[in-house]
Amino acid sequence: MALQQLLAALACVGLAAMATSAPAQTLPDRPIRIIAPFTPGSPNDVVARMVAPHMAAQLGQSVVIDNRPGGGTSIGVKAAMAAEPDGSTLMFSNSPTHFIAPLVNKTFTYDALKDFTAVATVASGGLMLVIAPEVPAKTVQEFVAHAKANPGKLNFGFGQGTLPQLVGEMFKLATGTDIANIPYKGGVQAVTDMLGGRVQMNIGTVSTLAPLVREGRLRALAVTSAARNPELPDVPTMAESGLPEVASVSYYGLFAPAGVPAPVIARLNVSVNESLKSEELRAALRRVGFEPYDTSPEDFAKLLNSEMKAWIPVVQKTGFQMN
Repeated sequence: MALQQLLAALACVGLAAMATSAPAQTLPDRPIRIIAPFTPGSPNDVVARMVAPHMAAQLGQSVVIDNRPGGGTSIGVKAAMAAEPDGSTLMFSNSPTHFIAPLVNKTFTYDALKDFTAVATVASGGLMLVIAPEVPAKTVQEFVAHAKANPGKLNFGFGQGTLPQLVGEMFKLATGTDIANIPYKGGVQAVTDMLGGRVQMNIGTVSTLAPLVREGRLRALAVTSAARNPELPDVPTMAESGLPEVASVSYYGLFAPAGVPAPVIARLNVSVNESLKSEELRAALRRVGFEPYDTSPEDFAKLLNSEMKAWIPVVQKTGFQMN
């Protein structure tokens, strides 16, 4: 009888060990692909490439970035939705882009909360309004006055279907300015044309624009975050500049196609949150204007839902379109 009890106990221990190790064994034994529906060098791409090697170390397998820009993010989104829901294909995006895109895209719609599973946040960050140095303005109010004195003569360059485009529409609506829209496949191209003198206004992340501001090639007027960015402490916030309604913070993170098993989502979430404990990664994110931001999958989903409720009225009010 004692022997039978011992064998039963050993069997229970074995089952418990298997259950404990299960999450680590649920991912397919092949490289993890992270689809970024944005151009290389864009903020989403930069953050994804920062966290990918740390995730790889945590997971014990390769993590690669697959850029699929275009179509107002629809090309990358379609590729992610069509992938096998086994955790080997993820998508890197941000709020509010992830849930705004299906609301305004005329050719492709999806349910941001039902067709994808929130995996983990990586970072948060605000945006920055910059103008070309030849524009005779040193503050937001001076720029608004100049734009009103020259209706339709200034160009606003942005990546089509991105948050900078939406914030730019908010800015124009709040200030009553007539500034022409010049859409690009990605924000990087807009900045290139700005440096070439074809665009006078741009909105983007500190990571993209700060180096050009420091070099004197662009002039920073304001940031959209609640507080000034430590990388450019002399640049005021929109609220300080008299435009508190033009405030925004993006949350960057990973999504999985709907149907990925919960243990896989949990394993991926742990890999991201453990990665964010790295002081090297945290410092790297802050150097380019982002703040490390970790959540559980459940909290990320709640954050998305809350953000959606806040941004949908803005989309409707501005008449924002992606196509």
